[in-house]
Amino acid sequence: MKIRVLFFLLCTLCCSLCFGQNLKSISVLGDSYSTFDGYLQPDTNFVWYYANPKNKTDVTSVRETWWHKLIKENNYKLCVNNSFSGSTICNTGYRKEDYSDRSFITRMKKLGNPDIIFIFGATNDCWAKSPVGEYQYDNWAKKDLYSFRPALAYLLSNMIDYYPNVKIYFILNSELTNDINESTKAICAHYKIDCIELHNIEKKSGHPSIAGMAEISKQIKEYMQKN
Repeated sequence: MKIRVLFFLLCTLCCSLCFGQNLKSISVLGDSYSTFDGYLQPDTNFVWYYANPKNKTDVTSVRETWWHKLIKENNYKLCVNNSFSGSTICNTGYRKEDYSDRSFITRMKKLGNPDIIFIFGATNDCWAKSPVGEYQYDNWAKKDLYSFRPALAYLLSNMIDYYPNVKIYFILNSELTNDINESTKAICAHYKIDCIELHNIEKKSGHPSIAGMAEISKQIKEYMQKN
């Protein structure tokens, strides 16, 4: 009898361990929308969301962020969150400054070894009025990467090769310009990357509130379930 009980307990433990090991891991390549102080790699990245807010927001806990909610509520685990507040996809930032130290294309290979990657960007390219540029799918020169379209194509092309067998999603913010929206959807389609278009996201100072974060997580989950 004792042997049977011991065997049952061992089986239960093994199942629990296997289940934990089989959780899919998620990495995030993002901007301010995906930051929270103390949860970024590297920890030198600029942050928007803090436990003691420095900006106008009601988000004061990491549990209220869209990515933490998505992971916690859907049985994933976090691999790397490499988000940088104010960062653009291309190398042209605010005031036409060179953002090659923080751009998405600079940080794209620092996401660990995840099963799923969410790229949540283009907002700052829109707000900073970075050059849109022309559609370009190969032969990128350094100067090309200072414009949005070539940089996004460069980003997706490289990430597909650098992260084989990893599912990549692009999250497209609401309330961006038509140029950014249509360019993003066209380039994602070219590389067969799923583009999740957000809508009706509540924001404070242009950034998701608690309700907005919850809605982002919900819309991502709904998209993934349907596709």
